[in-house]
Amino acid sequence: MAKKKPPRSVSTSVGKSPQESAVTMTEIVLPSDGNSLGTIFGGRVMSWMDIAAAIAAGKHARRVVVTASFDGMHFVAPVKVGHVVHIRAMVNFAARTSMEVGLRVESEDPLTGERRHTATAYTTFVALDQLGQPTPVPPIVPKTLEEKRRYSQAVKRRESRIRLAKELKHQER
Repeated sequence: MAKKKPPRSVSTSVGKSPQESAVTMTEIVLPSDGNSLGTIFGGRVMSWMDIAAAIAAGKHARRVVVTASFDGMHFVAPVKVGHVVHIRAMVNFAARTSMEVGLRVESEDPLTGERRHTATAYTTFVALDQLGQPTPVPPIVPKTLEEKRRYSQAVKRRESRIRLAKELKHQER
């Protein structure tokens, strides 16, 4: 019987394409997920989005990851009970220890197959080492024009988050 090789450590010097972290999660909206209007609770959608984003960030970092922020949450259309929800998550940008994950949610009518964009958001995750401390992650190397666009926009969102955090901290003094 051959010996099992130990898992390889993640090299943080070699970049990864956003596509390597891509995840699509599919859920059906059950009656217990719905409100009195027959549509899904927004918090339920956000919970599913957080899970999909964590999987994408974990795939990129190959580490334990934790949610640091949930930004730009926009519900653009309701999702009906009985419909299917498809959540696409992908790492758009990676800093030293953090990653921005972009999310897109679509609902599908199972009887007609019609799909509709229902929500988008951006989350930030931090990779942790065995002691629970932030640890470096591989950089993102965008390849396609779409990946480059998302990367560039993610850099701007990160700068905005950092600027806002500094302003708020300054106001607390």
